[in-house]
Amino acid sequence: MRYPDFDPVLFSLGPIQIHWYGLMYVVGFVSAWWLARLRAERIGLDRQQVGDMIFYGALGVVLGGRLGYTLFYGFDQFLADPLWILRVWEGGMSFHGGLLGVLVAALLFARRHKLAFFQLTDFIAPIVPVGLGAGRIGNFINQELPGRVSDLPWAIDYPLYGPEMRHPSALYQFATEGVVLFVALWWISSKPRRRGLISGLFLVLYGGLRFITEFFRMPDPQLGFIAFGWLTMGQLLCVPMVLVGVLLMVWSRNQPVDRGARTAPTSDSASAP
Repeated sequence: MRYPDFDPVLFSLGPIQIHWYGLMYVVGFVSAWWLARLRAERIGLDRQQVGDMIFYGALGVVLGGRLGYTLFYGFDQFLADPLWILRVWEGGMSFHGGLLGVLVAALLFARRHKLAFFQLTDFIAPIVPVGLGAGRIGNFINQELPGRVSDLPWAIDYPLYGPEMRHPSALYQFATEGVVLFVALWWISSKPRRRGLISGLFLVLYGGLRFITEFFRMPDPQLGFIAFGWLTMGQLLCVPMVLVGVLLMVWSRNQPVDRGARTAPTSDSASAP
């Protein structure tokens, strides 16, 4: 298959350029806002507070994602060109950095609105995959995350990476991290669950799915394989993520079932009724 002839710039308004990559982030945040409003009453948030929550999350995603990418994948590039860190539209965001940024934002938002931390993260987790999926579409349009060489019928020739046919790995990640993860978490969270379960399940499912799809994706050229001739940085970062997720799911067995009432942050340690 031939790679679609995408122009990374959607359109220009004089000196201002609107990039597909940036538009995908807007799609992700708007979709998250809409989905959050559907279930906002579960944790007692009104429409204005949902908007504030998405704003906190957006800052966490952008700042954490860019700093995480710089730390894990592009530190040498940052040293050579410090202003590169500001050119977000060129791509270069780390999910794991964005996750840490969102967790910090969630902690601040939970304290401000007197919500238990894991009560809030359980609410947020099912809406995150929509943004992840949109981001992977942006990666595909930018020809980022090219796959490894393949002779499968749906393999694609990425113009920037030579004549070889490759796995459309960004689309694999769109399907798994975006579609599969969203359907699973949205369905499981449709009923009240013990606090921390959905957050832990998100970590386990994302980490597991990402670990698998990394086998079809080229390792980052500036890093190559981290260990054993096959382990990538993405896989390495997913290992502690899955372990923490499993521990969180086990911990949740002794936590209360959240049924929509607000509780103070200290109630995270309360025993189940």
